[in-house]
Amino acid sequence: MKEKLSTLLLNLTGFQSLRKLTPEGRLLFSTRVVRLFAYGLLSVVLTLYLAQLGLTDEQIGLLLTLTLVGDAGISLWMTTVADRVGRRRMLIIGAGLMTFAGLAFVLTGNRVLLTLAAILGTISPSGSEVGPFLSIEQAALSQTVPGEHRTQIFAWYNLVGSFATAIGSLSGGMLAEVLQRSGSTPLNSYRLVILSYALLGVGLGLLFTGLSSAVEVGAARLPPPNAPSTPTVSRLGLHRSRGVVLKLSSLFMLDSFAGGLVIQSLIAYWFYIRFGVEPAVLGGIFFGANILAGLSALAAARVAARFGLINTMVFTHIPSNVLLILVPLMPNLPLAIIVLLMRFCISQMDVPTRQSYLMAVVDPDERSAAAGLSNIARTLASSVAPVFTGLFLGASLLSLPFFLAGGLKILYDLVLYRSFRGLKPPEEN
Repeated sequence: MKEKLSTLLLNLTGFQSLRKLTPEGRLLFSTRVVRLFAYGLLSVVLTLYLAQLGLTDEQIGLLLTLTLVGDAGISLWMTTVADRVGRRRMLIIGAGLMTFAGLAFVLTGNRVLLTLAAILGTISPSGSEVGPFLSIEQAALSQTVPGEHRTQIFAWYNLVGSFATAIGSLSGGMLAEVLQRSGSTPLNSYRLVILSYALLGVGLGLLFTGLSSAVEVGAARLPPPNAPSTPTVSRLGLHRSRGVVLKLSSLFMLDSFAGGLVIQSLIAYWFYIRFGVEPAVLGGIFFGANILAGLSALAAARVAARFGLINTMVFTHIPSNVLLILVPLMPNLPLAIIVLLMRFCISQMDVPTRQSYLMAVVDPDERSAAAGLSNIARTLASSVAPVFTGLFLGASLLSLPFFLAGGLKILYDLVLYRSFRGLKPPEEN
């Protein structure tokens, strides 16, 4: 019985797929853990640190916006040239930019210099992925694992990142609190956390130096002798797959804009306004929700292997968004929590499948650029949406963001299915 349960657990989680990781793949998992831990560490104290430096709320908001814009611009350049210039080289440069930004924030309180460091460096205000790392690592991972295991590997890749961010956030807050109880001023305690971020950037760069040429485009499988010659690469780093990538990116923007209407902090605020939920309870709700979301990603590969990537993306996403629409219709707090948690149980099944599908339908020398363009498109779209949610909440339209987000996401699912159901990844043909 124990052996059967163990086998079932291994099959459901896809843990056996991790055995397919090459040394480069294991190293990329390690760099993701270090990076997301650093992002979580920084996200807790960054705004508090800027306030201690004397920046106003408006100046802090502007600086954080410029941070995201700068990261998007640098990421666009680095990811569109990485496949030609070298993925390892671009990842090391990205780690250098992360270290530069952390040190600049520690060494100066000048608003102009802080803004320049925020634009040119790599800073994550939210704890989420920023910079070129995610896109280039996805391209490299896709090259180092068999196609039939790619989706499962991406599921684990996302899961370990989520856990690393959570631990980093907890560590950043605890470190600052311990330092302040030991007599340190708030400013100095936050400064030490940011210094730790810079040092983690140094460690990240050292890890990237351990990558071999196996992660580069030249190590990818060569096309058959009778294949047509590779077209000229455009400025975006794409050639054959340009139309596919641009169309997918536009659809991903729609999905990301809808998701931006109901980001976690805004849902928490909605629970507070609607039901008067205390912050400690909110923390428990979303801790459980994020754990469920991370675990749901592990099931995605199992479902995709049976039904296909596009089908998994669409037919798990639609029920998730129906549940999202139902949350504000619940008459009491327990039911609202139950529906929200049910939604998170399947809400992330489209993430590793989406990433895997994009890597599968483009040529190996387009992967970094394709992932970069799609991720930047998603980031820009999601950064605009909270403005609208704020307007809706200000007008006492508390439920409208849920309805609008769910409806737009379902529209995205239907258009995606209609447009790409015929374009299958190689392993499904």
